[in-house]
Amino acid sequence: MITAKSDERQALWETYGPTDESEAAVWRQKIYEARHLGAVRLERHRLGNHGGARSSYSSMAAVLAVED
Repeated sequence: MITAKSDERQALWETYGPTDESEAAVWRQKIYEARHLGAVRLERHRLGNHGGARSSYSSMAAVLAVED
């Protein structure tokens, strides 16, 4: 989400500097994204949004897919 908008967040990236693109950083980002999707899935299930919970499986599969 932080890279999706260019308002105040642009100032953050100008101060923070470029993101780490190393293999370890990319792997860590995938772990964070998978964790977030897991939390979203649980919340959708809790709220009775079974279609939304079901659709999260394909999102999770995309995050966990191994890229060559």
